[in-house]
Amino acid sequence: MDNQAAVKVTDLHKEFVLPQHKNTSIKQSFVNITRKNGKTTQKVLDGVSFEVKKGDFFGIVGRNGSGKSTLLKILAGVYSPTSGGVTLNGKLTPFIELGVGFNPELSGRDNIFLNGALLGFTHKQMEAMYDDIVEFAELEPFMDQKLKNYSSGMQVRLAFSIAIKAKNEILIFDEVLAVGDEAFQRKCFDVFEQYKAEKQTLILVTHDMETVRKFCNRAMLISKGRIVEIGNPRSVASKYSKLNQESTDQGVEKQNQSIATAKYLKVDILGEDGRRRQSFAAGDRVRFNISWKGLPASKIESIGINIFKQSGEHITGINSRFSDHTKDWKEKGDITIEFRLDVAPGKYFILAVAFEQEGKPIDELIEGPKFSVRESEVKWSGLVSLPYRWIERK
Repeated sequence: MDNQAAVKVTDLHKEFVLPQHKNTSIKQSFVNITRKNGKTTQKVLDGVSFEVKKGDFFGIVGRNGSGKSTLLKILAGVYSPTSGGVTLNGKLTPFIELGVGFNPELSGRDNIFLNGALLGFTHKQMEAMYDDIVEFAELEPFMDQKLKNYSSGMQVRLAFSIAIKAKNEILIFDEVLAVGDEAFQRKCFDVFEQYKAEKQTLILVTHDMETVRKFCNRAMLISKGRIVEIGNPRSVASKYSKLNQESTDQGVEKQNQSIATAKYLKVDILGEDGRRRQSFAAGDRVRFNISWKGLPASKIESIGINIFKQSGEHITGINSRFSDHTKDWKEKGDITIEFRLDVAPGKYFILAVAFEQEGKPIDELIEGPKFSVRESEVKWSGLVSLPYRWIERK
């Protein structure tokens, strides 16, 4: 193994054998005797190979079910691989799952020493670290209480504090920012900044691509048990976001197919390039192409289009009656309107109406196609982003 490598994973495979028939009672056991004891094999990791160099801040990203957690548990020694190998150049401290190594019936104090022992530290070594662990976790008044009385946030603070104070040459963190309040997350970021400066070897699994871009010097994207890309963290984060967008588009497309359509009205959601899309970033431009095949132009007085958030908020609604547009749009059989999506991340749907006269609809698309909006680099809070400017006093 290269002396500069902290972790080396070679052609790693992991499979789980799942029984098809589950015995939930004595009667069921007798019934299943006459059946074939069929089993299925679930392949979780399929030939994964990579290296983490000493001093790397290495990010692992992937959608749920991609094999990330199984990979970490193999690195931590919780699981054994079906085939392939893992070589560690140094001691490892894992923070891979809330509650692992904790006993809910013991006090917070006892759990610190129990966790330390599992990490390979002596009682004397943990005594020397104890005060620092408690101070960082901000749990001093609760250390004599049983762990089962801690909230999930308190538990994760304690576990994280043990992991960073009783640290080894290699640290593994799995979704450490998923639980905990904003103040705790800021403390985590401060620790990550320190580790990065100290060239501490750290493997981080996260769904937060901003964290990957900010801290990681290398990253890996895993999907369906295989490596999709490894290397530049910005490139990996971008590929992961694209993978998520494709999945979102497929999910929204299925939802749209199941929606009852109006008799005539149809709405297609397009990007600024005119291609169909179901997922956008806040600030993107979206186009809605509204058509009414089979509805005579002479019967149409105007077309209304509304955007609703999935949770029910009415974002905006406009009507062609009050708009400046070409006069022959009715004869063309369709009309397109473009919006800039200065709206909060979330899911949205379209409501479209064709009017034969003011206040009298001739056809309605009550819950039209859906689309989703994700966060962008421009930060603001609220439901919509209003145009603004700062004015300095003269």
